[in-house]
Amino acid sequence: MPIPTTLRRSLAVAAASVAGVVLAASPAFAHHCFVPMYSLQGPQSANWLVFSAEQGAEMEAGYTAQCRAAADAGYAALRAEGLPVGIKIMVTKTIGDPKDEGKMAGNPANNKGLEYFGGGSELPMLMVMTYIEGASSVTC
Repeated sequence: MPIPTTLRRSLAVAAASVAGVVLAASPAFAHHCFVPMYSLQGPQSANWLVFSAEQGAEMEAGYTAQCRAAADAGYAALRAEGLPVGIKIMVTKTIGDPKDEGKMAGNPANNKGLEYFGGGSELPMLMVMTYIEGASSVTC
């Protein structure tokens, strides 16, 4: 039994829409890992996207330090706990998985070196929450 023309067109439009969404989202899927940064003074490169704890607090929790002293206290709290002050994500490929096959290193979330968002790493949120706690302790 032949498929009616209107149904075929609808299916074609739906398939094209799904393909468009997948193609548009695939760069986001590629960046499932990050490297913790213990200094924001490192070399800059167009290949890396860097997020400081201050930026992470604003993006993830909507928190903005009220003054520079508060931001400095947030960073001091991170250093006191031995936590990173930022994270960096390579924008050109996935480290450890250049073919984008979903591979992860043996320790995907051990707070040392390469970390994976999908591996259960709590380091980014721990960094953000510690920063906020430290920055909130200062009255501006």
